[in-house]
Amino acid sequence: MARFDVRILNKLLDSYERSSLAKGTNKVAVHIDFRFNKKTVPEYFDESSLAYEEIHDRAHELEEKGFVRIIWKRGKEDHIIEKLILNEKKVTEIYQYLGRTSHGDYVRNTLKLVGSFREQCTAPVAGKFLDWLEERLRGDLPVKEFIDLTDPEETERLIRAVQAVEENREERYVREFSISVFSDSKIFEGLHGKVGKIFRRFSPEFQEADTDEILAEYGIYHTPNYVYLKGQGILYLGTDRREKVSLSLLKQGIGISGDDLSDIRIGGTEAVKKVITIENLTTFFRWQEENALIIYLGGYHNKVRRSLLKEIYEILPDAEYLHFGDIDVGGFEIYRDLCQKTDIPFRLYHMGIEELEKYRDYGKKLTENDRKRLKLLIDKTEKEKTEYIQTLKYMEDQGIKLEQECIGDHET
Repeated sequence: MARFDVRILNKLLDSYERSSLAKGTNKVAVHIDFRFNKKTVPEYFDESSLAYEEIHDRAHELEEKGFVRIIWKRGKEDHIIEKLILNEKKVTEIYQYLGRTSHGDYVRNTLKLVGSFREQCTAPVAGKFLDWLEERLRGDLPVKEFIDLTDPEETERLIRAVQAVEENREERYVREFSISVFSDSKIFEGLHGKVGKIFRRFSPEFQEADTDEILAEYGIYHTPNYVYLKGQGILYLGTDRREKVSLSLLKQGIGISGDDLSDIRIGGTEAVKKVITIENLTTFFRWQEENALIIYLGGYHNKVRRSLLKEIYEILPDAEYLHFGDIDVGGFEIYRDLCQKTDIPFRLYHMGIEELEKYRDYGKKLTENDRKRLKLLIDKTEKEKTEYIQTLKYMEDQGIKLEQECIGDHET
């Protein structure tokens, strides 16, 4: 157990740092004290303990140093301590005595760290995060949502990680990325959750994306980044394009690593009348459709999948482009994101009122969060006069959503 005087002084400083005194905002006299009771100092009230005399000696020493004033219990002077009151004028000396860094010093040191990153930061999300930190710190507002002021090394690693993600231009696995940034394969995994949270907070396009989707957008993956294709078309493989695979011969399709996509070209497209992107893998494997090239999108698309889609669009500008996903807010947001970032005229597929009514027994009730997100999406799409606004309003009115896997095979 820590020595009594050290323990009590740390408790007093903890209270001081949370108080208006430390912030200089107190409008009336405020005193910081530490009260003695069986909960705060159990050994003091334990008759079998030998701590009673030592505690008195330490309390007297602190009072002689001018750090505290002893208040004795009425009628028990020099016998029972009621509380110790901190001498605010000696706070700086107390910090030195304990070898403890003050909250103010932590704030100043963190502001210096933020300033050093700001000088060379051009990454937008990292820049917004730095702005947030600086504004909160200067306003003496809490920042523990993202950083621990007492751990500047961890704070530096987090800022570096966010900036490095945005600036990454190579396809890497997470551990390779961690080595390149920190010379350690495991450090980034410890920052993974907070990095995702920062991107969701400070970048509107990632508000609903999970962390792995965000990292994939910047070419960082836990496992090889596969694109799955099936249906019509021929894949020409290798740098010389001599090897070929006919997709129509593969009932469940084929998965191709993102690293290999640059060496693949798609041909045999005469039979392709539709290009269908599918949100969920189970549906991709189950779905069969004539005269279609079917692509597993895997939730939010990333650069690798967008490049493939744009290449296909160049080859097949006259095909029908369809997107099939969950009939929920997330599904429609993925569709919107797909259209905006590819500039391909996708239309919704099996994501309307007809499906909601036909498969109602498999539907799920909207949660409160669903309703909030749905209302925001309705407000947004009403201004844009989108084709699916009636579906969104039907979902809101009926309080229902539907997973893609519930929808039966399309019969051609």
